[in-house]
Amino acid sequence: MSRVLRASAIMAAGTMVSRVTGFVRTAVLAAAIGTFALGDAYNVAYTIPFTLFDLLIGGVLSSVVVPMIIRRQQADPDGGRAYEQRLMTIGFVALTLLAVVAVALAGPLISLYSTDWGPRQTEVAVRLAQFILPQIAFFGVGAIAGAILNTRDRFAAPMWAPVLNNIVMIGVAVVYYVKLGGAGTDVDTISDADLALLGLGTTAGIVAQCVVLVIALHRVGFRFRPRFDLRNAGLGEMGRTAVWTFAYVGISQLGFLVTTKLATGAGERAPGAGNAAYAYAYQLFQLPYGIIAVSVITAMLPRMSRGVAEGRLETVRAEFSSGVRLISVLLVPAGLLLMVLGPAVTVLIFSWGNMTVDSAVYIGNVLQVFGLSLVPFSIFQLLLRVFYSFGDTRTPAFLALGNVTVNATLSVIAYFTLPAKYIVMGLAFAFTVAYVVGSAVAWVLASRRVEGLGGRKVAAGLSRMYLASLPAAALALGVLWITQELTGLDALSAAIMLAAGGGLGMVLYLAIAHRMRIPEVSSIVGMVAGRVGR
Repeated sequence: MSRVLRASAIMAAGTMVSRVTGFVRTAVLAAAIGTFALGDAYNVAYTIPFTLFDLLIGGVLSSVVVPMIIRRQQADPDGGRAYEQRLMTIGFVALTLLAVVAVALAGPLISLYSTDWGPRQTEVAVRLAQFILPQIAFFGVGAIAGAILNTRDRFAAPMWAPVLNNIVMIGVAVVYYVKLGGAGTDVDTISDADLALLGLGTTAGIVAQCVVLVIALHRVGFRFRPRFDLRNAGLGEMGRTAVWTFAYVGISQLGFLVTTKLATGAGERAPGAGNAAYAYAYQLFQLPYGIIAVSVITAMLPRMSRGVAEGRLETVRAEFSSGVRLISVLLVPAGLLLMVLGPAVTVLIFSWGNMTVDSAVYIGNVLQVFGLSLVPFSIFQLLLRVFYSFGDTRTPAFLALGNVTVNATLSVIAYFTLPAKYIVMGLAFAFTVAYVVGSAVAWVLASRRVEGLGGRKVAAGLSRMYLASLPAAALALGVLWITQELTGLDALSAAIMLAAGGGLGMVLYLAIAHRMRIPEVSSIVGMVAGRVGR
């Protein structure tokens, strides 16, 4: 566990800075463009390149490419160098072509993800998409570079590179707001030059991120040389393995499409309570997952893949067991605190510029619902890596089908039964239920694959973590109530709630968990104490 903890701590430091600057980026961008027509248009245009990348390339990287690179590193005489060069060549060419095609089809893509938009809002979204979609090529090349770095156990650069992206985007959003002020949210008056500032600025951040990753890859000895001898590229093996990954990603994106269309429709019925609110809440929900779980998951997959390649199932079980305990020990209190302090988080971040306190509170209400899903969502992602380490992409595809079916069904029910203002909150609840069910099913299947995952032990550990978290949640709730009674809810009171309720609540949790001898908390406390004592 100590090895995973150290690697995860290094990555978590970079991810922490990345997510904090991402916090600032989201807040500044929301202040500049709001959560109404322009906010919805931008968020749809912004998500399309990531959707296309995940649909065609991204899912293959985590589920197929990393295990295959590791196998080639062990089996090839050159340590897999030629294979990596072929992979980078194929990725660069394919992603460049994808970006060109996507820009040409920006109009149909926007229509696919929007509902009941007027002509001007659609026109603005299409123009933004044309400026943003070229980032597919740069984002993809950077992701391939990051995957190769991970196979060399070099995790720092992929975790720190997004910081530069966030800094660039913060600068773009500040310039946009200073230039346009309150008029920056009006789709009827915004010019093509202003849209170019937003769109090209967004792409510039991804370009900077890609450059950092390519430089880091060069520094570890990788030398890119275009190789088109694809006969030795292992495309047949990759294709057979990846076909189910494409199915998984396609099914997942179908679910995302349903959610986006329902959220944009909700925004037309209740302005300010649409896709932008869902997108901002989801980004904040991803903060603790990104800082804690992604770091552990990234460190786990190469080690589990090596364990499978060497026929050591006990290594897979040990890596998974340590991983699930490490992420849960911090995500359990984080989820409960989000459920209590969600509006305080969003008021502090979003109640500036062209945003109102009411709009910020609504995003916080959606975030509270997402807090329920933090632990099951993260465990589900860990479970998928068990299958990926075996080269099994078929089982995750069927798990995705079940997830999307549950999520889409509940989302449609929410859309047609809830008042317009509560639809997006209903979509977040549908997401939560889908991952609770999906995690239970995935656990049973993964446990059979590795001959046991210690479910009773994990359940007992989670129960103790939740028990230790309840006083922290109660403290945060008390601070929230007292502060609201004395001052109301504004940015200053929200900061007090987060500092006193969130900060002291987490300290209280760690103290109680340490006294309860929860091993993972003791490891964290010991590591921190050791660092401070030096």
